[in-house]
Amino acid sequence: MLFEEYQYFNYQFPEPQYLGAKYTLLPWIKQFIPRNTKTALDAFAGSQSVSYLFKQLGYQVVTNDFLNFNNQIGKALIENSNTTLEKEDLQLLFQPASDKGDFKLIEEVFTNVFFQREESAFLDNFRANIPLLDNSFKQSLAYTVINRSMTRKITMGHFGHTQALVYANDPERIKRNRSLIRPIKEIFEELLPKYNNSIFDNKQENKSYNLNILDLLPTIENVDLAYFDPPYCDSHADYQGFYHLLETYTEYWKDKKFINGIKRYEPQRFSGFDKKRDVISSFEKLFELSENIPNWLISYNNRSYPGIEEFEKLISKYRNVKIETKTYQNGRGGKGSVAGSQEILFVCSPKKKHSVGASIVSLDHKEQFVNEGF
Repeated sequence: MLFEEYQYFNYQFPEPQYLGAKYTLLPWIKQFIPRNTKTALDAFAGSQSVSYLFKQLGYQVVTNDFLNFNNQIGKALIENSNTTLEKEDLQLLFQPASDKGDFKLIEEVFTNVFFQREESAFLDNFRANIPLLDNSFKQSLAYTVINRSMTRKITMGHFGHTQALVYANDPERIKRNRSLIRPIKEIFEELLPKYNNSIFDNKQENKSYNLNILDLLPTIENVDLAYFDPPYCDSHADYQGFYHLLETYTEYWKDKKFINGIKRYEPQRFSGFDKKRDVISSFEKLFELSENIPNWLISYNNRSYPGIEEFEKLISKYRNVKIETKTYQNGRGGKGSVAGSQEILFVCSPKKKHSVGASIVSLDHKEQFVNEGF
């Protein structure tokens, strides 16, 4: 097929509202994907925009995130090839729940924090009905769209602040963003067609996981490219803080405490990549476990820890490294993407080795990269 590489680009990824999302950087990242890629791992998938690019390119995709609400996006848009939510599914999701008594978490914990009581009760009712959907992909799609609807309703699109209801009563902010006062149900119904229309079959067996990447890597094989977009330690790394409500809603915690003004769950899940005390040893483990994956692309930021030079030295133990940079002209939220900061891409190729007698000599080896535009 002529232009076979672009046969899936008529499908559009629903635009995320996610700190650190690479949605606007996809054309830039795409330039550095090796030509011979057939299978790709997105290890810290977040919004799933890079995984979706891999799927559009026809790769077999393994996508992973240690937060379950992100995994649900992966199941809905990457692993799923043809299942959508239809009218009868919406009737089921919106009907009065038969076991509503067991689903009051949002109303009891988050009323007057992020939502008025009526909206909190709607969210609990919707969540009670999700397991009634007869297909796991439909369930994942329901989680994905309702979670996105919540970020649309909240100023700044995250839950790391306590100003949601203040902003929802500010006429000037409402002028700029009417979703602040729109019912979540209405936002959901508006967003759903975009998600339904984004689902396609790229003729590959794609898979979404919900694991710490250090636990997943030993279980997978035959991957050509690993894309690593870890939390930018010492920058905007606290995704459990920013998006705690979405994880709470998806998991519907029964064994957590809800602390401070934003009612964040405690204890948090262990990442290994968001605290200075852990991050260097975690990267060393990550790279050691990825030795059998020939090519790596690593997204980073010039405000992150460890610094660029130290991080390059760490990577260089395992791969040849070329550094690409892109400067943010406008802030996108979070310390790591303020205007003037730099997005870094470490383009990592195998160290070529050959034998000379009994010794091994390492030579620089450069992969051929795709340079055409998006």
